[in-house]
Amino acid sequence: MKNATLLGDWMQLIKPRIIQLNLVAAFGGYWLASKWVVDFGLLCWMLLGTTLTMASSCIFNNVWDYKLDRKMARTCNRPLATGRIKLTHAVWCAVALGISGEVILFLNVNKVAGWLGLLGMFFYIVIYTMWLKRNSTWSTAVGGVSGAVPPVIGYCAGTGTVDTGAVLLFCLLFLWQPAHFWSLAIRRVEEYRAAGFPLLPVRKGVRRTKVQMIPYVTLLLPTVILLYVYGFSGPVFLTVSVIGGVIWLLHTLHGITVSEDERWAKTNFMISVNYLMIVFIVMILDTPAL
Repeated sequence: MKNATLLGDWMQLIKPRIIQLNLVAAFGGYWLASKWVVDFGLLCWMLLGTTLTMASSCIFNNVWDYKLDRKMARTCNRPLATGRIKLTHAVWCAVALGISGEVILFLNVNKVAGWLGLLGMFFYIVIYTMWLKRNSTWSTAVGGVSGAVPPVIGYCAGTGTVDTGAVLLFCLLFLWQPAHFWSLAIRRVEEYRAAGFPLLPVRKGVRRTKVQMIPYVTLLLPTVILLYVYGFSGPVFLTVSVIGGVIWLLHTLHGITVSEDERWAKTNFMISVNYLMIVFIVMILDTPAL
């Protein structure tokens, strides 16, 4: 029982839900590049390397934030915040996972994937976690670079180069993240304020945050259309992604007029999660074959 609890604590430390969502994106990126001609060995190495680098980044994020995590109801029971896992153990685990992941990406996938993995780790650990998260409302937008890297790693694992498809996949994830996270931040605004995180709803208010979500959701529409126009996806993907994007946009616009912020934000958050998952699943299934 004790071992099961300890394993659960370590699993919590690597933020499995974040990794799961990003692995779907990485898989989708590879499938888009492969056009159904799949090297399953390469695909597995890419997913493993990406998983390890993301897990490393998430642990470093927990290490850096453990004192602030104690101030929030949502995070106060995390393993480092409670001391169930020692800080030094977490650091060494993060280092080992990061090195392992990068070795796999560089040696078993390709150099482009390896450099992209390093870029994602740098932005998440240094730019987002260590710098912007405590100092600027820009943390969510700029930190989105790291979250947009996994599908590009997957795509470049298949192509070996950064081209139009890689850029559009990056844009899709980069634009999705701020609105997704701000809807969560609106729900937890008082917790973030108490913990000292200078997020947009904390510094500028909920209404300003709702307004700033609109251009990000809006720009998703031309992004998915361009994926179709350039031949990276099929008509089913175009239809589903545009309809889903319009639904999300209309709900986001509706947020300007509603007064029940928490209820609206919860729904908007769920729309964003399901939008990304559905879009990538349909993109995989509707990838044009060679």
